[in-house]
Amino acid sequence: MDQPSPSLSPRRPAPLSVAASLGFVEGVVLVAVAVLEALSIERDRLSLGLSTAVFFAIVAVALLACAGALWRLHPWARGPLLLTQLMALGLAWNLRGAPVVAVMLVVTALVALAGLLHPDTMRALERDREV
Repeated sequence: MDQPSPSLSPRRPAPLSVAASLGFVEGVVLVAVAVLEALSIERDRLSLGLSTAVFFAIVAVALLACAGALWRLHPWARGPLLLTQLMALGLAWNLRGAPVVAVMLVVTALVALAGLLHPDTMRALERDREV
């Protein structure tokens, strides 16, 4: 059987797809957190609740935008997603009293970091820049 030529192979490697997908999932989770925060606003803490909900919504939209841009092989999206995963590791450390949440954050962040730093991801993003 003939092997497919390198030019016919998919442009989006699996590690990049996994990292972009995890970024999308994280964005969706933050949308849910923003909605839950908005629904739990109490009158005596209106400004705190509102600002927290808006903050989570803004971060969620940015994360979703970066995940979509990474999916479309835009190299600029890798940096914000890398930073987000590093912050997730720090958040997991702070939430070590809630082991289930902390472990979920650590596993998700490490898998996403592996995908973002994988050589195939780097090559795909560099190839897109050269075109």
